[in-house]
Parts: sequence; C-alpha cells; structure tokens
Amino acid sequence: MFAAMYNERKIRVAVLDLYEGQPNQGMRCLREILRQFAGANHLNLAWDEFEVRLEQQIPDLTYDLYISTGGPGSPLDSENSEWENKYFHWVAELEKYNETKPQKKHVLFICHSFQLACRHYGIARVTKRKSTAFGVFPIHMLHQGKKEVVFSGLRDPFYAVDSRDYQVIEPNETRLRQTGAHILAIEKDRPHVPLERAIMAVRFNPYMIGTQFHPEADAAGMSMYLQREDKKTTVISEHGERKWNTMIEQLDDPDKILWTQRHIVPNFLRMAIGQFQESAVSVS
Repeated sequence: MFAAMYNERKIRVAVLDLYEGQPNQGMRCLREILRQFAGANHLNLAWDEFEVRLEQQIPDLTYDLYISTGGPGSPLDSENSEWENKYFHWVAELEKYNETKPQKKHVLFICHSFQLACRHYGIARVTKRKSTAFGVFPIHMLHQGKKEVVFSGLRDPFYAVDSRDYQVIEPNETRLRQTGAHILAIEKDRPHVPLERAIMAVRFNPYMIGTQFHPEADAAGMSMYLQREDKKTTVISEHGERKWNTMIEQLDDPDKILWTQRHIVPNFLRMAIGQFQESAVSVS
C-alpha cells in the first residue's frame, strides 16, 4: 500500500488525448486503469483530459504525471503544425523541470505519441508501413527491456495490441548515445519477410518512456474493435478469416493482452507515484 499520507494528498494525472475526436477504446481503457489503480491502492487520484490536436489543449507543469495517447493519421504530416509545436514545447518544458526539481514528472507515450517522440528525438526513422499492423502480437524484450521497471512481471515475449499504419525503424545509434535513450523491445522476428523489425518500446530518458503498442488495451475493447465491420473486413482481406478467429480467441487468454494490461500502465503509475513515498505499492 502507499503511505497513509496518500489518503489525503491528491495525485493529479494529465491525459493528453491525441485521438482527434475519433471514436476509440484507448481513452476508456486508460480511465478504467486509473480508477482501478486508485481503488486498489486507496489513492486520492484524479485526472484531467486534454484534447491536443483539435483544441490544442496542453497541460501545465502542476500535474504529478502524464500519459499521452495514441491517435489516427500520420505522425509525419503534423510536423511544424501549431498543435505539434505546442506539444513539443510542453515536452521541452518538462525536461527543464526534471533537470532542476527533486520530484520528477514521468511521461508515458503510447503509439502515435511514441512515434512523435521518436521523430522529435531523432533516435530512429518513422515511416509508413507497407500494410496496416493490426491485432495481438508478441513483443520481444531486448537487454534494457529486461531491466526496465515498467516491464516488471512481463514474460519474454509478451503479447500486446498493435494497431498502426506507421513504424519506427533504423535506430540512430549516435542519437541514442547522445540522448541516453535505450530501445527496450522490438516486434516479432519474421524470417520469411525481408524487412527490418520495428522498434516497439523506448526509454527516452529516466522520466520518459514510450510504447508503439497499446499497453492499456483490454479484451472487451479489443473484441468490440475487431468485430467492427470495417476492421473485420480489413483483417480478413489482409490475413484471412483464420487469423481473425485466432485474434478473437487470444483475447480470452489471461497470459496475453490481459497480462500486459495489468502490468505496464500500473507499473508506470507505481513508479511515477512511488517517488513521493517510501513504502511499496500493492499490485492491482
């Protein structure tokens, strides 16, 4: 459990919504994880949501931690747009804050936000995929990933929901050294496909981490998403009906996306909030 002081101190979370007003399961899943984590750990936790792309809403630096979501569209076409410039200004201000203040502010970048962060830091190339990646896939941890606190409790490989038209590939080793970033995980090996394996998670600095996949995804939301007529048609046309049926079956496997959902975001919250107290946190 958190120290008793947390029954009184409010923990404030900012959720940066990059979904551009489009229907999604990501926001619902994040809200549910935050509710469950607060209840399991008896926390006075509250969050505010900021519509980044349409309303150009950006949180200030008074929040304890930040989660930046996935979203539709190209992570390349927004370069130098007004909303993106404000977004990266926020990232820079957080970096300055963390350089000087004793209590650090942690950030989790998810999917679209992860691609933006990779482009911003110049640690790898962001490019369009030949076809959409969509479904439940194995994620393989690298050496740094096996030491990553946010990945505590995961198996290698672990499974996660992947939904993207773009990818992060060709790591820039010079920039990785310059920034101190570490690649934590990559996509599954496909020996029959002559393409480089995409980067699936990065620790950008001690206080900022990102995943290409969706660690917040749950079975219920993914099932609803897969059974949308457009998504079902896409999966079957590209991978066959057997692949679609396999995806549906995997959703009920407690060792796959359910296991990932119960570990990564809660681990991130535990780490980010844990700096304010000395006692350990219970696992939700």
